Amino acid sequence: MDKTRLGGSDLDVTKICLGTMTFGEQNTEAEGHSQLDYALERGINFIDTAEMYPVMPRGETTGATERIIGSWLNKSGRRKDVILATKIAGPGRMDWIRNGESNFDRKNIRAAIEASLKRLQTDYVDLYQLHWPSRNVPVFGQLFFDPQRERLCVPVEETLAALKELIDEGKVRHVGVSNESAWGVAEFVRIADSMGLPKIVSIQNPYHLANRQYESGIDEACYRSNVSLLAYSPLAFGQLTGKYIENPNVSGRLTIFPPSWSPRYLRPRVVEATKRYMQIAADNGMSVTQLALAWCYSRWFIASTIIGATSLEQLKTDIDAYEIKLSDEIVKAVNEVHLEFTNPGM
Repeated sequence: MDKTRLGGSDLDVTKICLGTMTFGEQNTEAEGHSQLDYALERGINFIDTAEMYPVMPRGETTGATERIIGSWLNKSGRRKDVILATKIAGPGRMDWIRNGESNFDRKNIRAAIEASLKRLQTDYVDLYQLHWPSRNVPVFGQLFFDPQRERLCVPVEETLAALKELIDEGKVRHVGVSNESAWGVAEFVRIADSMGLPKIVSIQNPYHLANRQYESGIDEACYRSNVSLLAYSPLAFGQLTGKYIENPNVSGRLTIFPPSWSPRYLRPRVVEATKRYMQIAADNGMSVTQLALAWCYSRWFIASTIIGATSLEQLKTDIDAYEIKLSDEIVKAVNEVHLEFTNPGM
């Protein structure tokens, strides 16, 4: 499996990262362990998780994913073989995490990392990410910036200073952001440079055929700042597999969880765009799953694509797609659909 240097870090991560947010909800502990074993067998060295996982987030299950990874690390003894990333939850979404007061101040950051390290059964994480911004930013399906949603937020310099303490103590090797904007990337880099604080090395944002917003300015900000993209949801919660179009009642995240949880992937224009991509794939002798993943694997600005699966068969298919090379004609056809259906899954 090919590797790439993650931003300005010393981490060489594989071009595919194993996402784990199904562990503890859609996957049992044993199934999670099997996925981790198989991923390493295929040469993957990069694992991503978060304190709020699994999804759909619930107080009863929060932290289960990290515990499953931790039990695997303890059982397998392979901590040194993996680059482990996790995330601290931002403010305002889950009142069961730190009594609903989670944010990126020193108190919360220290509480979060200590709990994550305990669940993961490790002394350190290689990459510690801010799951979504402390400030008002349009994320998770909110299309536009709305000044009316302004709220108190933790200053970036306070967050980076708290993260520096964790790096100095050896609990965190590098830091990154997630669900961020171009302005946010630039601000984190500016403040780190001006104050001698840790510089972010990565951004974990959605990127897939139905959401290429990253290409609208965030790409330049990251390129010029040497911040690497970790692309999540390459299959748009399974919509880009075509399975919901072929069978609207098929079991998957978009049917077993309430529609209000992920409405962006259910928008009519996402469905229509998916049908067009399904046709491109069929015309070229591949599945739309293969097309969607090969697209992400081939983008110059993606350091690693985060894939998730609920079965080993799905995981094998996702990894195998790395070998598919898209012709110029396919790329042109994809871009033509994108011009007609521009980012319907934002």
